[in-house]
Amino acid sequence: MAARKRSGGRKKSSGRRKSSGRKYGKAASKRVESAMRRRKRGTLKSGRGGKGGKVKSRKQAIAIGLSEARRKGGKVPSRGRRSSGRRRSSSRSKKKS
Repeated sequence: MAARKRSGGRKKSSGRRKSSGRKYGKAASKRVESAMRRRKRGTLKSGRGGKGGKVKSRKQAIAIGLSEARRKGGKVPSRGRRSSGRRRSSSRSKKKS
């Protein structure tokens, strides 16, 4: 049997390589981790300066942790644009009048 050449799992990309394959940095994950812990203890508050109510939602705790990491300059992707649901509803109201 002749040995066949296999095309492996990875593709070669032409161009520059990114410095890291991670989307979120280690510091960002630490911030989220600490926010989750504070949520569990009941000390995580929403709003500016923690003047809002207690955070009970897991998703909200993650969002708070990521925004804290962003403020500190951690490697976190920028906040996505809001969904177009609001724009659609406003255009409907304009059609009616």
